[in-house]
Amino acid sequence: MKKIQFLLAFAIIFTLSGCSIYNFTGTGKIDAKTFQVNYFQNTADLVEPGIERDFTQRLQNLIQNQTNLSLTTTGGDLVYEGEITEYRVTPMTATANQRASQNRLTISVMVRFTNKKKEDDDFEKRFSFYYDYTGNELPSGQIKSAALEEIFERITQDIFNESLAKW
Repeated sequence: MKKIQFLLAFAIIFTLSGCSIYNFTGTGKIDAKTFQVNYFQNTADLVEPGIERDFTQRLQNLIQNQTNLSLTTTGGDLVYEGEITEYRVTPMTATANQRASQNRLTISVMVRFTNKKKEDDDFEKRFSFYYDYTGNELPSGQIKSAALEEIFERITQDIFNESLAKW
């Protein structure tokens, strides 16, 4: 009976100690206390006004919502910076009349991540995603909003996974 109690107590302690390494967002132990997201300039050939502000805010919000790190404007332990390098609309399929029946909006972002507490985690990487829509719709209004929502959600999550979740 004492062996069973000892094994049960050991299993509970082992399980609880393992919980301190990971949290529900999948990040490991983060030594940093602060993060900073510098303004992502839009250097794409086709400039869409306002997306640099929206992208920067989306990345800040994602990190704030999924970690206990504090946002700062200078001197952050973790620093995200870069630029939007591509904003492109490409016809994907055509009709018999040589009109696009489906278009693809692609956005690419070059990110430089610096971890002042652990330099081995630093990287510079391009992240990209796309949104397809029918050719008879213009990439404006609801289409543009839906496209940016989906693209930014995917890119910011990929950046988070690469920098903090290590997936």
